[in-house]
Amino acid sequence: MFRYETHLHTAPVSKCARADVRQTVEFYKAIGHAGIFITNHFLDGNINIERSRPYAEKIDFYFSDFEQAVPIGQELGLQVFCGVEMSHRGSDFLVYGPDKQWYLDHPELMDMKKSQQLTLLNEAGALLIQAHPFREASYIDHIRLFPRHVHGVEICNTCRTDFENEMARHYADSYGLLHFAGSDNHTASKQTKLAGMEAVTPLTDEWDFVRRVKAGEMHLFQITQDT
Repeated sequence: MFRYETHLHTAPVSKCARADVRQTVEFYKAIGHAGIFITNHFLDGNINIERSRPYAEKIDFYFSDFEQAVPIGQELGLQVFCGVEMSHRGSDFLVYGPDKQWYLDHPELMDMKKSQQLTLLNEAGALLIQAHPFREASYIDHIRLFPRHVHGVEICNTCRTDFENEMARHYADSYGLLHFAGSDNHTASKQTKLAGMEAVTPLTDEWDFVRRVKAGEMHLFQITQDT
């Protein structure tokens, strides 16, 4: 099986990440993954750039970790794909499909409500996953669910509790949403529990991933690496 990390943060783009691009690519290659999706925090989240900077400059910075990772992945033999994690007051959404140029062409995205953003991305053909929907933390005032604006739910996030993941599963099943998994890895090799999606043949690009997940052709996996 070909395993893919679907939820991953790297430094310096994500403020909360504690591993850089090369450390991350080398780690996933070493444990036998076929590829990774770099899903750093978008302009509405914990991104490491001043919000006052021009939109295009922020987009260039946002995609810089992914662009750095691609040739490293080619050097080591690991597929590298781009994704996005969008945020709204503690609610997060993993977005797959649209590329850098699409975001450059849609600066109006940042003036929209989250539901409007998700609708625009859906119209562009994106795969939309609500990440860790039942996450609880001191900075999250309350849980928000967007079942009519996503295709699936991250029912297995290895940084969250079993209870939170089980509640996410109930949510997905109640609304008939796709099951999805990811590690939410911020620390590369220091993350001992990992999850993601796997397939019987390797992915060709982001849109191939979108198609396969929507068609139910990829499956969840969860592993624990030796320390």
